[in-house]
Amino acid sequence: MFKVNENYLKLPGSYLFSTIGKKVAAYTAAHPEKEIIRLGIGDVTQPLAPAIIEAMHKAVDEMACKETFKGYAPDLGYEFLRSAIAKNDYQDRGCDIAADEIFVSDGAKCDCSNIQEIFSADCRIAVCDPVYPVYVDSNVMAGRAGEYNTVTEMFSNVIYMPCTEGNNFSPEFPKENPDLIYLCYPNNPTGATITKDELQGWVDYANKIGAVILYDAAYEAYISEADVPHSIYECEGARTCAIEMRSFSKNAGFTGVRLGFTVVPKELKDADGVALHGLWARRHGTKYNGAPYIIQKAGEAVYSEAGKAQLKEQVAYYMNNAKVIYDGLKEAGFSVSGGVNAPYIWLKTPGNMTSWEFFDHLLEDVNVVGTPGSGFGPSGEGYFRLTAFGTYENTVKAVERMKTLL
Repeated sequence: MFKVNENYLKLPGSYLFSTIGKKVAAYTAAHPEKEIIRLGIGDVTQPLAPAIIEAMHKAVDEMACKETFKGYAPDLGYEFLRSAIAKNDYQDRGCDIAADEIFVSDGAKCDCSNIQEIFSADCRIAVCDPVYPVYVDSNVMAGRAGEYNTVTEMFSNVIYMPCTEGNNFSPEFPKENPDLIYLCYPNNPTGATITKDELQGWVDYANKIGAVILYDAAYEAYISEADVPHSIYECEGARTCAIEMRSFSKNAGFTGVRLGFTVVPKELKDADGVALHGLWARRHGTKYNGAPYIIQKAGEAVYSEAGKAQLKEQVAYYMNNAKVIYDGLKEAGFSVSGGVNAPYIWLKTPGNMTSWEFFDHLLEDVNVVGTPGSGFGPSGEGYFRLTAFGTYENTVKAVERMKTLL
């Protein structure tokens, strides 16, 4: 009789957002007359920009013509998209990244979980706490996280780096040296950022101990302050210690069409001198058939002059929502952070409520959905995440409703 992979049985409980979905569905079924405002899952609400739609239509027309039809995409992605990424996201910012170091995919979520496959099973990982759950769960599935402690809600082989109000929600170097370090800036869920000097410190630390930083820059488009880096490759020495993942979901509204990429510099090698670039290329080519041509042409349009202008307006729309949430809740007496260089607001739950108690209170009493902080790790307990990706009208209504709670 077959057996399942026992690592999957070590995953704690159900997936955070599945639990939220079930709770909201049950409440909606019981109260169909209620208007539920969802500020929990970070899905965008603005339609794709006109420049992107135009590029997709043209690509569809090409697929209808025998002379311009496209089948499987190249393993790394089409050259037109990789070159646009290399120039606009890296070279124009002074980062030494070439087009053939960019691997196009269907999103950062897949890449940040799949990338761990190329590392040894006995590598120790370090994560910020609170943490985007995919980082930990994917390593649990790979057998790298050890045993789960139901009391501490931690895995034995994972180094948790607390990010609390006391350290401005930024991690400190761990006492135990990890092999893989997950960093996400601007941060999901806390909305925190670090300066270029602080990020340089992490690059120097990783090079010193021989670790790899897995850098999730999915929210870089929301950065507005000059001293906050958009890429880890703005730091000296990052090419020998860092892999960067990015997404088109939040900067360009591709949550429904899917596109992202990962950068693996050719200088990045393990202790035996094995280049990670070649390993990821082999994994990518073996397990992935490439993002569709139509979607990659849409991605290219993100970097057109019209695309840049239109997406700048969309980002501003969401960041205005973030300001509405931040200012409104702070004025009402909530303790809030984030929302400046990121589309997430991180607030303390009032009255010593647990994060799930506050979730239920918010859903049942004012019909607003957010995300309990405990779902992101032990240090997330007592906190709550709201996203700025709703419509402006719903964002204003949600804040007005929440003001009645205090």
